[in-house]
Amino acid sequence: MRGENANTQGAEAAAEARHILVVDDDDRLRNLLARYLGDKGYRVTGAKDATDARAKLAGMAFDLIVVDVMMPGESGLELTRALRDTLDLPILMLTAMGEPDDRIAGLEAGVDDYLAKPFEPRELVLRIATILRRAQPRTPDGTQAAPLLRFGNLHFDRGRDLLLNGDAPVRLTTAETSLLRIFGAAPGRTLGRDALCREIGTEPTGRALDVQIIRLRRKIETNPKEPRYLVTVWGEGYALRPDPDG
Repeated sequence: MRGENANTQGAEAAAEARHILVVDDDDRLRNLLARYLGDKGYRVTGAKDATDARAKLAGMAFDLIVVDVMMPGESGLELTRALRDTLDLPILMLTAMGEPDDRIAGLEAGVDDYLAKPFEPRELVLRIATILRRAQPRTPDGTQAAPLLRFGNLHFDRGRDLLLNGDAPVRLTTAETSLLRIFGAAPGRTLGRDALCREIGTEPTGRALDVQIIRLRRKIETNPKEPRYLVTVWGEGYALRPDPDG
């Protein structure tokens, strides 16, 4: 319990008045989330549907979007796919417990994380804090950079969990960062599905890992269909093979 309280306090400290757009057609849930997240230090704006969300996005700046997958008219999945064409904001999707296909579709559409209903509000706060930390990482003063993993013009700084193209950060989802971290701890070694699925918190028998591997390849490979760095080892798992000077 003490550790859980410390984690929650850390999440609250990380809020720093970040602005969150909550998109949900359930007025009661939307208002509850706005009140709870507001108490944790976030600025919150609500939207009742996709049309309302687009209007809010056109007029205000946000740091993260929380969107429900099931909404009348344009669903959360459809909204996410459309936003990903023009917008590079972190997205956390709320899903019903019995919708595994929607969770996979959400990952494919580009969400950073998903949370199954019903959920503990404290878990939502911690997930939001984690996503925002990945989206806008900060370098502690006085720290020495850890060894880098190089992928052509890209490199992953293992000390800061940053993928960089030159000096420009390449945004990673929480799962993509976790995968690079676990691969980076053992470059060149083949890692099995079970270990990788445990790292990103998904089932070994599902498609979520494959979706994340495909998305990560799109960010580090010149030709994701013929991967050079993140390779499949048939019958065993996956291996990350950075450039030799990484």
